Amino acid sequence: YRWCYLLLFSFLVCFLATPLARGMAKRFKVLDYPDPRKVHLVPTPLLGGVAVAGSFALTVLHNFNFSLGLKGVVLGAGIVFFAGVIDDIFGLPASVKLLIQIGATYVLIRFGVAFSFFPTTILGGIANNLLTFLWIVGITNAVNFFDGMDGLATGVGIIGAFFFSLVAIQTHQHYMMYLSVALLGSCLGFLPYNFKPRGPASIFLGDAGSTFIGFSLAGLAILGDWATNNPVKALSMPLLILGVLVFDMIYITVARVASGRVRSFREWIDYVGKDHLHHRLEALGLSKKQSVLFIYFLMAILGLGALVLKRGGTIEALLVLSQSAMVLLMVAVLMIKGRANNSSSHQ
Repeated sequence: YRWCYLLLFSFLVCFLATPLARGMAKRFKVLDYPDPRKVHLVPTPLLGGVAVAGSFALTVLHNFNFSLGLKGVVLGAGIVFFAGVIDDIFGLPASVKLLIQIGATYVLIRFGVAFSFFPTTILGGIANNLLTFLWIVGITNAVNFFDGMDGLATGVGIIGAFFFSLVAIQTHQHYMMYLSVALLGSCLGFLPYNFKPRGPASIFLGDAGSTFIGFSLAGLAILGDWATNNPVKALSMPLLILGVLVFDMIYITVARVASGRVRSFREWIDYVGKDHLHHRLEALGLSKKQSVLFIYFLMAILGLGALVLKRGGTIEALLVLSQSAMVLLMVAVLMIKGRANNSSSHQ
């Protein structure tokens, strides 16, 4: 039951630290100002990520001896976090942020946290590393892109860390549990300030917080021991838990390329638009809070599918993946409808 203590410890640290981070952001004018591509209407303090990452780090440093893999995840997430703080205060080009994320992923791999789906040959090692780079950078940016409505990126962190924690506790993966429960409690401590029943958020995660959460979730997915001698199941479980993020990233990439809005890799990393899942749900008529809750619900559905697979095999994994793909296909239809509604409303 040590996880109860860790959850409470990280929750309280972040809950108490967030007002301090908010005050610091106001004092030094580290604010997110409204513009046409954003949904908030008043300048809002950033640096919420300082409270989340700080409580996470304090929980981990205060309570554990580090394994090699745990060191890699914490160090890599720390690099991404500090780059995010610089971006929140001074601004960084998208290309620079991408290079820093690639460097942080390289650190992760050097500490032994990498996929192992391919054989342990030279070509297999290259393939595993390339897949690791694609996964870490992709999930990190997917969470960053989701930080477009109050409570959305924070809630994604909570739900993802919750399911990672359940699997870690049930399978006695202690190091994975240390990180996932610490992340869960930290995000829970921040949520009351970021997602209020009435009124807007009083503080945002900023790039520091959203990229930190994304990198940590992606690292946890690789750090976990999901299945022995069953690569389909081992890939399916973390893919289901973070499936909404993967879906949104793939969908917007295909939609932007197909529509001609993105014609090169440089344009892809620099493109900023209101065409993500939460934007499309709002275009369908949902309020911002309803859109966020819909995505919470969708993540929970896919996460429950991952828990079902814990005692299943390859056939069960393929069936659950097929079912989840059908659910996401229905969501894609809704997104296309939302885009059509949004286009007609601007005519």
